[in-house]
Amino acid sequence: MEILGASLRICVDDIEAAIPFYERLAGGSALRFERGGVQVAAVGSFLLMSGPEAELEVLRKVTATIAVEDVEDAHRTLSELGARIIAGPVPTPVGRNLIAMHPDGAVFEYVDHRG
Repeated sequence: MEILGASLRICVDDIEAAIPFYERLAGGSALRFERGGVQVAAVGSFLLMSGPEAELEVLRKVTATIAVEDVEDAHRTLSELGARIIAGPVPTPVGRNLIAMHPDGAVFEYVDHRG
């Protein structure tokens, strides 16, 4: 499994107010999408999320988003290492993802950019 990078997950009350700050901080434009009633903006290494509190409560349990070359490969490796796959792999607006709980209890989202 090849890890390409990680994104910090930040829940914000007002995503429209938060985006300009993170665009200036990261030096780039936000890629925006919606998933399950949650507004998401990816800006550099930051993943901003805003939406209903019930949805955000679940999202806060995920420590970080890890970009990988291939989610299927990540699935195999994580399973072999004793991680519990909580959800996925499933399609996303830009590829696929899965959520895994590591043996130490930490929860991470793994994403790729494949169709």
